[in-house]
Amino acid sequence: MAMLLGLVVVVGLVLASRIDNAELPPARGAGDGIVEADVAPDTPAPQPPALDPGTDLAAWAGGVAEAQGLPERVVRAYGAAELALRAENPDCRLSWATLAGIGRVESHHGQIGQADVDSDGVARPSIIGVPLDGTEGTREILDTDGGLLDGDTLLDRAVGPMQFLPTTWERFGADGNGDGVNDPQQIDDAALAAGNYLCAGGRDTGTGPGWWAGVLTYNNSNAYGRLVWAAVERYTGPPPSGG
Repeated sequence: MAMLLGLVVVVGLVLASRIDNAELPPARGAGDGIVEADVAPDTPAPQPPALDPGTDLAAWAGGVAEAQGLPERVVRAYGAAELALRAENPDCRLSWATLAGIGRVESHHGQIGQADVDSDGVARPSIIGVPLDGTEGTREILDTDGGLLDGDTLLDRAVGPMQFLPTTWERFGADGNGDGVNDPQQIDDAALAAGNYLCAGGRDTGTGPGWWAGVLTYNNSNAYGRLVWAAVERYTGPPPSGG
């Protein structure tokens, strides 16, 4: 799913452009003990209680972040995306924990390599994947955005803490923080876009088949789905011992 190559950050790629099952790289949060869950595909993922529309996101995120050892700014983005999707697409029943599971596997919540998410929600330095040239388990994808998002005018690369391909971002990109810009490196935008993507096609992520169908569009690998499932289970359960 992910590896670190020099100064370039490489993580799992949207639309299953990465087709191998490589191990995750060392990263802040990589020692959280999360491993693939021993569950069959279509097993319903744990669902936390839906956030109330009046939730004080700052206070809520602070509590979750402290309990689970997660970056508070990123947790707030996951929660905001859940609230937005439950208002716009309630039948999807997307939870913040599912977004957190994706975020954990894709970029350790924006903390892979030297990257971190700042107070404005922007990953710095930008998270940019390897060129998708058909080697090292990747699928070849020629440039589609003139290098606008990934800086590569020859091949596409996945970008941002939720790892979007340029073509997928063009379709599902969102303005989660209301600044008038759709930025895949900005966690509010990226989390909401990920929610849009997971909910596409009328999926109900509150069911086992719906949850797995959404997650496997991110990366068509049952091992990937089991790892995300395990992260969701962690984040919806009691804090880790000693955490």
